[in-house]
Amino acid sequence: MEEGRNPSGVHKVIMHNRRDAVLTGVVDVMSFDEEEILMETTEGMLSVKGEGLHVKKLTLEKGEVELEGVVDSFSYSGKKSKGKEESLIKRLFK
Repeated sequence: MEEGRNPSGVHKVIMHNRRDAVLTGVVDVMSFDEEEILMETTEGMLSVKGEGLHVKKLTLEKGEVELEGVVDSFSYSGKKSKGKEESLIKRLFK
């Protein structure tokens, strides 16, 4: 395992006052704009919706993402990720 990676793949969400959030266990960020950030986590696909959303810091080597903006909702879908799977784009175009 690479040094600095999240060895347990633990997914955590820490949010302060609905404005700043730190997430761990992030496998990939699929898309983002000011109203929605879509990412794959070790617990499945996660959609974060809100206003003025920005990815402040992205460190996929460690599986960490820092967000800022007004968060309205977190919504999970899909199954848990089983390690490093193919990206969504690759799976769609098989």
